[in-house]
Amino acid sequence: MLQIVNKLYLCSQNISIMAKADFKVALFDLDGVVLDTESQYSIFWGQMGREYRPDVPDFADRIKGQTLVQIYDGWFKGMNELQETITHRLNAFEAEMRFPYIKDASKCIMRMREAGIRTAVVTSSNKPKMQQAYREHPELLTLFDRILTSGDFSASKPAPDCYLLGARIFDVEPSMCIVFEDSINGLKAARASGAHVVGLTTTNPRSVVEPLSDEVIDDFENYFIEE
Repeated sequence: MLQIVNKLYLCSQNISIMAKADFKVALFDLDGVVLDTESQYSIFWGQMGREYRPDVPDFADRIKGQTLVQIYDGWFKGMNELQETITHRLNAFEAEMRFPYIKDASKCIMRMREAGIRTAVVTSSNKPKMQQAYREHPELLTLFDRILTSGDFSASKPAPDCYLLGARIFDVEPSMCIVFEDSINGLKAARASGAHVVGLTTTNPRSVVEPLSDEVIDDFENYFIEE
């Protein structure tokens, strides 16, 4: 039986265990980290790229981790009618989305909370999208101490602002935070903040995630808090 304390450990597939330093706060990206939705967004934004930015073949990968405002400013600036069209299509798409958990994500988060680690979602998603997620998972509102969305910070990932804010609201230094991320922009933001970075291979291969992370996991199945 695992004894829960305020330490994080990674249990690898061969059941070896590596000790981690104490952390006060755990900050989680949402899509591709807590919820297994990134592949759905890749389909949507891949389609938008093919229709509206065929000059950028990797469009869906480039915009991962960015807010909708940042996507529009960076790729569709001044195209107001097109922005409205994409927003309408995105709202319709998200209304039909499913929000399954990444394997054992909720279990790991609950163990952290029981161990006294504060938890927060730090996502580039907006509030309307979050309302869709809450309808399927109302427990998200109690699973985390705070949920920070795109409206809470001015600069999107890969800028570190969102994770610096996550540390600040809990009154800790970024070095006392552990961040879970999957996208390249998100990993860069986490690394730039000074937090300990755990990269998930849910969106990008290990070869891409590893250089931007302090450690890499496939999901939370073997990620434990124990004595």
